[in-house]
Amino acid sequence: MADTSRTELNHLGEFGLIERIASRIQLGQASTVKGIGDDAAVIDPEGLHQVITTDMLVQGVHFDLSYMPLKHLGYKAIVVNLSDVYAMNARPRQVVVALAISNRFPVEAIDELYEGMLLACGAYGVDLVGGDTCSSISGLVISVTAIGAAPREALVYRGGAREHDLLVVSGDLGGAYMGLQVLEREKAVFNETGAQPDLVGHDYILERQLKPEARKDVIDLLKKLDVMPTAMIDISDGLASEAIHIARSSALGVRIHDEKLPIDPSTFQTARDFNLDPSTCALNGGEDYELLFTISQADYDKIKGNPSLTVIGHITDKASGYALVDRQGGQHELRAQGWDAFLRKG
Repeated sequence: MADTSRTELNHLGEFGLIERIASRIQLGQASTVKGIGDDAAVIDPEGLHQVITTDMLVQGVHFDLSYMPLKHLGYKAIVVNLSDVYAMNARPRQVVVALAISNRFPVEAIDELYEGMLLACGAYGVDLVGGDTCSSISGLVISVTAIGAAPREALVYRGGAREHDLLVVSGDLGGAYMGLQVLEREKAVFNETGAQPDLVGHDYILERQLKPEARKDVIDLLKKLDVMPTAMIDISDGLASEAIHIARSSALGVRIHDEKLPIDPSTFQTARDFNLDPSTCALNGGEDYELLFTISQADYDKIKGNPSLTVIGHITDKASGYALVDRQGGQHELRAQGWDAFLRKG
């Protein structure tokens, strides 16, 4: 029989919860001098430049617990932060996690959340070294800070692109967005009719939404190929938005070719089933956590034909602006229509 026991948070208290979490953590990074258990963690940068990034996930804004398992949520909360570190061409080493928790969550739910977090930490070789917990009157809030490191000369910023550089993306696009559409549709059907969700055939796009992966492998691949990106960013808010970020930060323009967009067949078909344009989903969907970067044209032969990388456009002069080239060669203004936290209605 399934264990249906429930331990209220107030039974443990804040310090008891922290001790429970700390007991499950094993440190593995040589740079971690001190983890959970003191007023602050201690990290030795080992002569490297440190990279620090923070993301916050808020219930009802960034995730819906009616279809997001807590274990998956914990995993995703870590991974989306690590993706930002990889986008700097750095290596993540430590994370700290802050939680605001309502009393409707039992201790076992927090265990499940941390199980996902620690699974991600183990998969990426990262230490969880501290954080904070407090009560919440409006659901669950997760804030993760990731700390990475790299030699100064290895760091890559958004603003380093040069005119005529090639625009390259890893993996495929739009899957996470279409996974979300399927989940939202099935939630609406369940709420209206009580019918059980029909998720058959959508495994790939559901995983893209619920359990994304940071592209550590792409960082390793570029190093192996001896390709140094001139600019880089991860795709959290949508390809169009991120491409414009690179172009604007570099004081240049950008061209993306519609026909070059890498779209998985399951993403393409699901978009058609929803009467959506697959290219629009790829451009604006967001949460793919692929890496978008620019390289010198001289490096093209090094990446040509690699199944993990696709050249989708190039960098232009600033006066040319931001454009999408359609399959007939026509040019259209490229607009950032992806996620914007402060444009959300609510």
